[in-house]
Parts: sequence; C-alpha cells; structure tokens
Amino acid sequence: MRLSPSQAAQLWHDVALAQVQDDEPDLSVRQLTVLLSIYLEPPPHTVRGLAAKLQVTKPVITRALNSMGKLGLVSRRRDEKDKRNVLVQRTVKGVLYVERLSDLVAAKAEKL
Repeated sequence: MRLSPSQAAQLWHDVALAQVQDDEPDLSVRQLTVLLSIYLEPPPHTVRGLAAKLQVTKPVITRALNSMGKLGLVSRRRDEKDKRNVLVQRTVKGVLYVERLSDLVAAKAEKL
C-alpha cells in the first residue's frame, strides 16, 4: 500500500484524533516511539540503549518510562548481571495497548 503525502497526513490525523477521543491514555510522540521500540524490537531494552537509539539523553527516556510505568505499559528492573543497567520490560497492559493501536491504524488506513 502506497500513500500520498496528503493520505499519510490524513491517516496520522485520524489515528491521533481517535486516540484523543477514546479512554486510553494519550502518549506523546516521544513516549509512543519509546513504547513501540520496546514492543517491536527484540529485548533486552535498557535506558542507555533507548537513549542512544532515539538520540536523546537518559533523563528524557527516564521521564517517558516514568509516565508509561504509572500507566502499567512498561516496567523496569535492575540488570542482575550489571547493576548499572536498568532493563525495560514489556507488560500485558502494554502489549494490549500496542495491539489496539495497531488495529486502530489498520482500520483507519483501510478507510483511505
């Protein structure tokens, strides 16, 4: 499926609007990028690794993880092998959030 630039913008708008209108938490673009990185790329995920991937500082990732952790979308724990590392883990609630988001994007794309 190939979208024109205007269709791509319309899809982005439709998905964002549906997210704002539903009862799910609103995530920033940065938070959503972190979340999708965790759920779409193979683990392990660390604060340091996510910061490098997104080209942001570790405190930026920590703030995003704090917000998503409060929502139950991710969890964190110390790496037993290297106590300096914090491992970021998927949760059932996070899996369901990403699945609903994926279904939403697919449904909105289909309407185009």
